Amino acid sequence: MKKVLIITYYWPPSGGAGVQRWLKFVKYLRDFCWEPIIYTPENPEVPVIDSSLIQEIPSDITILKTKVWEPYHFYKRFTGRKKDERIQTAFLTEKKKSGLTEKISVWIRGNLFIPDARKFWIKPSVHFLKKWMGRNKVDLIVSTGPPHSMHLIAHKLKECFDIPWLADFRDPWTNIDFYKDLQLTHFADLKHRNLEKTVLQRADEISVISEGMRKDFNKIVPRHYHVITNGFDDDDFNNLMDITGKEKFTLAHIGSLVKTRNPLNLWRVLGELVNENASFAKDLDINLTGKVDFSVKQSIEEAGLTPFAHIIDYVPHNEVILTYNKASILLLLINNTPNAPLILTGKFFEYMAAKKPIICIGPVLGDAANILKETKTGVVYSFEETDALKKAILSIYHNFKSGKPEFVSSDIEKFSRKNLTKKLTELMDVMVIKTSE
Repeated sequence: MKKVLIITYYWPPSGGAGVQRWLKFVKYLRDFCWEPIIYTPENPEVPVIDSSLIQEIPSDITILKTKVWEPYHFYKRFTGRKKDERIQTAFLTEKKKSGLTEKISVWIRGNLFIPDARKFWIKPSVHFLKKWMGRNKVDLIVSTGPPHSMHLIAHKLKECFDIPWLADFRDPWTNIDFYKDLQLTHFADLKHRNLEKTVLQRADEISVISEGMRKDFNKIVPRHYHVITNGFDDDDFNNLMDITGKEKFTLAHIGSLVKTRNPLNLWRVLGELVNENASFAKDLDINLTGKVDFSVKQSIEEAGLTPFAHIIDYVPHNEVILTYNKASILLLLINNTPNAPLILTGKFFEYMAAKKPIICIGPVLGDAANILKETKTGVVYSFEETDALKKAILSIYHNFKSGKPEFVSSDIEKFSRKNLTKKLTELMDVMVIKTSE
């Protein structure tokens, strides 16, 4: 067994999208002769807790933890939040309007905590891991971000040890959808970009989750980038029975619904269908599982859809699978931002495995659209399109009423977590061989 040190901020019992990618890789690494060693904070500030994910961790793996100091307790006091209130990602707010203190805190976050609020964990982590690695053999280092401070920890270790380093990007850095909202000064923006460039130049190999992200990074630092997408775990979907059609015609969205994902055309279309079709109105259920921005709730209300919408803050991942299974349509909502074409959300691949029709609102020429077309698992409509979207929903509804929901797919197994882990370990094997030559 070769040994890989994985530096990750998100680890169970942390829940949400950030933890899934490397939790699932770790689950299957031993199948390909790699022993995972996890380094993660003892006391992280995470959006949600999901204790059900602990059972996914392989038995007897080494998990190293140290305490992290983060400025969130000052942030909570400054903005009037409760001490135990969790901080949401991507500028999602459930309140009607951000106040002046919130705007000031965003400016502080963007300009003083570079690359992120975990910057204070870099130096003590390097100190701890240098000592640990001096006593324990490691064949490869992986850092996964965001938060991108994880890459800076790995970079410092790389300077001290002749060990290959794989930097894994689950999201972009300076091209992430909320980057412009950080209110950066010229100096802060330059520092972010210089740190990003340093990581892209110094890492031995870099993995990204989409073809669009590969092209985007290649404009910053031309080199080879490995596209290893997110995926679905076959184990999560074994022995599930299809229960579509038993109750309501359910449109389901799983995950955070930030303001940039607000599908105004979808709410408009559903509002029209409710007013025009009494049967549709009787059957309709809109299931939103995850944090929902106030602006989205407001749009739903303005479209007359509040009686049909049910919002659940968070459910454990094992229960999310059941939510997929109850859906008539799974909604894939892409951020309406300049980087939209390269966005591939983690849940997208689980949607495919659920074998339900996927309706995507996003760029028709983006990475998500390409995979939907390739796998025949759904259709994408632009942010402004209404007529074709309305016809598609009605068509699926008619199939629902007739008891004959249609679903076809093609070649989705390459997105299984086990197959993706195989692809990852093939890269890792080559990295170790190169270092030993």
